[in-house]
Amino acid sequence: MSYLEYNTKFVPTGPRKLLYLNWPVILLICAVATFGFLMLYSVAGGNPGTWMLPQLKRFGIGLALMLVVAMVPIWFWRNMSVLAYLTALALLIAVDFFGEVGMGAQRWIDLGFIQLQPSELMKIGLVMMLAAYYDWLPAKRVSNPIFVALPLILIAMPVMLTLVQPDLGTALLLLLGGGAVIFAAGVHWAYFVTVIAAGAGAVFAVFKSRGTPWQLLEDYQYRRIDTFLDPANDPLGAGYHITQAKIALGSGGWTGRGFMQGTQSRLNFLPEKHTDFIFTTLAEEFGFAGAFGLLLLYALIIIFCVSSALTNKDRFAALLTIGIATTFFLFFAVNMSMVMGLAPVVGVPLPLVSWGGSAMLILLVGFGLMQSAHVHKPR
Repeated sequence: MSYLEYNTKFVPTGPRKLLYLNWPVILLICAVATFGFLMLYSVAGGNPGTWMLPQLKRFGIGLALMLVVAMVPIWFWRNMSVLAYLTALALLIAVDFFGEVGMGAQRWIDLGFIQLQPSELMKIGLVMMLAAYYDWLPAKRVSNPIFVALPLILIAMPVMLTLVQPDLGTALLLLLGGGAVIFAAGVHWAYFVTVIAAGAGAVFAVFKSRGTPWQLLEDYQYRRIDTFLDPANDPLGAGYHITQAKIALGSGGWTGRGFMQGTQSRLNFLPEKHTDFIFTTLAEEFGFAGAFGLLLLYALIIIFCVSSALTNKDRFAALLTIGIATTFFLFFAVNMSMVMGLAPVVGVPLPLVSWGGSAMLILLVGFGLMQSAHVHKPR
């Protein structure tokens, strides 16, 4: 029996597909989102209409989109990979001409019903494109320098366009997410050593370029690095965010101050309390137990996704699932590291918890692709 015959015979069809969804992942996603609803209710001072209800509506729409995407056969998404990548790339280019400016950055396109951030769409489009590329490429050519060059170009183009906006955090996520797919595809480790060495050289160049005509980063990005290295140097200025975040994290203790009892957020000491720094509000109100509980939910989602990828005989589906799981991991790992002072502040939201529209919707569409790969894998 050929693989195609096996795939056609044993893949569920029609309404039976609902039974083959990865239900633990769906339940875990809902549990994480519930954390977000509670926190948005709290930071709004008990007013559900400020942030919680709009977020709840967006989550409902995103969950419906996830299920719709999951019901579509994975071969369709394989065929759509190039279009998804090119569309996201075109939108990134369009940001330079028609993008909305906010907080000193030009990252959004106003579609009327939503402020779309094309770089969020690219996180999924890039993973789809790379998974389709390595599904097409014979295994013996994976580490051939000629065939390694193309995926590097595919990653470099959106990374450069995102850096121009400027959005260092998203550019970093695109770079690492794309690198994870290349690694999972089996590219020789020597390439990664070379890239790491080049990255170290780039970091050196970034610091050496400061104050020169060829300065590589914006001034505010250098201030973020300074703040990361020594936040106490300017506690009321550039170091204010991270200083207040650490106070909130420490004051929570083991069990927290209690729901809606966090002083840092309720007294507005904590900036961006409903977006990038919402994790510190959670840690202050629910303590170490609440923070660890959220981290455990995140870890379980990753475990179920990786387990699904390892048991999937379809190369595209497996690489796609690994790429989405890695992108999701990078989201919460970078955000938590940032608010705890373990990494510079780069403006990455906490997935499914922070206030935001396009990030949540596109992430749920990504999980829909993961579900499509799981539902339609040969059994």
